[in-house]
Amino acid sequence: MRVVEDFFAFGHKLIKATHPTTLEITRETKLTERGDCIVAVASSKGALDLNENFKKIAKSRDTRITLILRVNGLVEVVNGFGSPNLTFTHPTDLVVRKSEYTCPRTVMVKADKAAINLSRKFVSKIKNPKTKIFVRLVAEKV
Repeated sequence: MRVVEDFFAFGHKLIKATHPTTLEITRETKLTERGDCIVAVASSKGALDLNENFKKIAKSRDTRITLILRVNGLVEVVNGFGSPNLTFTHPTDLVVRKSEYTCPRTVMVKADKAAINLSRKFVSKIKNPKTKIFVRLVAEKV
């Protein structure tokens, strides 16, 4: 079984993408200097908004989850896994984690990339508030 979630978010002038263990997309439109894991703002979805089929399949360790970010011809792919501890109850945030820690914002654990691992060329594009970021989340049972 495979479930795909497509949505959009935007860049922001304060995006740093320097966090070593997490990556975050948020519905919020404001960003502070402390938000070093945030890679997109003004998202059309938060964890709570994800499709019920996506949430169901993602609540398994046997589910591979892929995050694809596309901006102006540049693509970043982050691979990780689901977890029975995922709740998808946060209304604004989607967080990808290298660890197995979960909270209402977590959408993927054991990820192979965090914000710091995104190419700096990609990060330079998402520092522009007018940049529209295509986001795809794929959950697939292995």
